[in-house]
Amino acid sequence: MKADENDVKRLMLRHTLATLAYRAEKAIRDVPENFAEFHACEGARTPGQILAHIGDLLDWALSIAMGKQEWHDSKPLVWDQEKARFFMAMANFDEYLASGQPLHGSAENLFQGPVADALTHVGQIALLRRIAAAPVRPENYFRAEIEVGRVGEKQARAKREF
Repeated sequence: MKADENDVKRLMLRHTLATLAYRAEKAIRDVPENFAEFHACEGARTPGQILAHIGDLLDWALSIAMGKQEWHDSKPLVWDQEKARFFMAMANFDEYLASGQPLHGSAENLFQGPVADALTHVGQIALLRRIAAAPVRPENYFRAEIEVGRVGEKQARAKREF
């Protein structure tokens, strides 16, 4: 595979991370008090457990990319600390992708495993917000201001919510 093809794949993976950060920030900001412990039904994860799992997925993705695959099941932290951990894990993974260091797992496998799983779990948090009577406002995500490298808590505000 040509080097420029690998660069395009990395760039698309980084854009996906920026999209994940944008959508997650919207889903986890301004949550109701005690939302982290909201329990939709027996056997379902709480939002706090889901957010901790997403952080674990991003840590796992970084470990795969670095060639030192490791999995951890983290206990959820207090919501604001867990949010900070999520954004730190996201930034660490994005920084590695931006560094040009070799990927020890393919961009495709990193996407289809930990990154796609993280996107799914952000959707779960958004759904739990609706069940908890605090829905995330719908948005035209095609128009969203998402930029490669912007993976922190400071995200652009929605251009068109409805």
